[in-house]
Amino acid sequence: MRDALHIPSDVQAWEMCSDKLDYHSFDEASFWIYPILKNKYRILFFSGDTDGAVPTYGTRQWINELNWPVTEAWRPWFTEGQVSGYVEKYDGLDFATVKGVGHMAPQWARQQVTTMITSWIHGQDF
Repeated sequence: MRDALHIPSDVQAWEMCSDKLDYHSFDEASFWIYPILKNKYRILFFSGDTDGAVPTYGTRQWINELNWPVTEAWRPWFTEGQVSGYVEKYDGLDFATVKGVGHMAPQWARQQVTTMITSWIHGQDF
């Protein structure tokens, strides 16, 4: 497969979670980029509500620190009549949770995440 994709032999194999990368942590993380993107691009930020690596609570904290007005209050969203998570919309960013999954939400809640993203792309409520 690597030959078919023309991946050089000196490139390491892909791993789901690797400790071989030297990560750096910054207090501001990616917080700085959102004001730059606002009014240029639509932004959807989503996370699994059981994510231990990037907890929903922490995400909601930094979103609130943007001080962007809420345009649509926290409400459930559904897939086939079942609650799939919650969504809150701000002037410049939509934040959604995916119920019952962690950091790999698209892997463990494929139908729900596909519904959410497809609806969002087409400007439809989810």
